Amino acid sequence: MKIIMKSIFVLVFISMMGINASAQSMAKKFRTIKVEMQINASAERVWEAMVLDYGEISNFSPYIYTSEYTNGSLKGELGAERKCNFNKKETQWSKERIAAIDNENMVMRNVVIDGKKLPLNFDNSQAFYRVKDNGDGTSTASYEFQFRTKPAFLGIIAKGGFKKQLSGTLVGLKHYIETGQRVTGGTKKYKKIKKKYPKATAVKT
Repeated sequence: MKIIMKSIFVLVFISMMGINASAQSMAKKFRTIKVEMQINASAERVWEAMVLDYGEISNFSPYIYTSEYTNGSLKGELGAERKCNFNKKETQWSKERIAAIDNENMVMRNVVIDGKKLPLNFDNSQAFYRVKDNGDGTSTASYEFQFRTKPAFLGIIAKGGFKKQLSGTLVGLKHYIETGQRVTGGTKKYKKIKKKYPKATAVKT
């Protein structure tokens, strides 16, 4: 059970689970988590870091050790793919794809197309990345994660862990954008900086 819990909690941002849009049904009951955080930067800068630099999520996620573009992708656009490694040995990973993107309204849907040690029902999981311009030089970034675990009963246990890590990813994003300092998994940077920032706000859905 301890190993299962570790596998669940290491999945963040993160990651934002699902499979390609043609196979994804979201037909079964799923759980939803949404968190948001204000960042002292323009919406364009936040969108750039969150979405346009899609393959470089390890710049700010304290749970991803390395990340890279795959399948010839070069930037965050429709169909772009990336691989995220959740430990140093790269034995736990996900391959993800941008399934939908609206640059004008700053909304992106992210799905997972392959992975190892991911206790999720990929056919019933997906995530939305959003950025809102606050009109005062700041912006609000949010993650909305709709998920179903496999087996399903783990959903109750996993929800708190997912919420904690999605919130931590937003803290890492805020720090990275406002200071230029990376917050990569395995560096212990997050432990040093997390007390400097407010916690992400949970949003009812």
